Amino acid sequence: MLSPKKIINNLTQKKPRVRGRGPSNSGPAPTVIPRADHSISRRLISPHALKVLRDLQAGGFEAYLVGGCVRDLLLGHEPKDFDVTTNASPEQVHRLFRKSRLIGRRFKLVHVGFGRDVIEVATFRAPPEVEQHVDGQGRIMRDNVFGTLEQDAWRRDFTVNALYYN
Repeated sequence: MLSPKKIINNLTQKKPRVRGRGPSNSGPAPTVIPRADHSISRRLISPHALKVLRDLQAGGFEAYLVGGCVRDLLLGHEPKDFDVTTNASPEQVHRLFRKSRLIGRRFKLVHVGFGRDVIEVATFRAPPEVEQHVDGQGRIMRDNVFGTLEQDAWRRDFTVNALYYN
């Protein structure tokens, strides 16, 4: 089994920047770490986050924990919150969870409530240059361009924000 520190170091090594690098260009492929090689246990994950993941998957959608919570779990720390990303649209997520609400104007997110615990759910996003959508008033809605899991990983601002756990 790889140590959490080694996993994080391998994932965050400086890689040569390639102009225009993205899902359609050459660049490092995503790294998949098999279960036997990491220390994340489902017992360390919020039962509410697991419910959101399971309900989305039962609804026929992809769903992953994403970002800082995955980093914290790899390092053996307790995450302060759990974020989920999915290929379900915000409206589809909202319909699946009775105690949820849509938030955000530029990019809609869904907050799924479990008492005081809130799980934030975001739809996979594509980089704005992949496709541009225009609303009824002609405004470019760059932040509302939905994409694939791979596009979502490429557009994230830090390597550790592109950590996904399923």
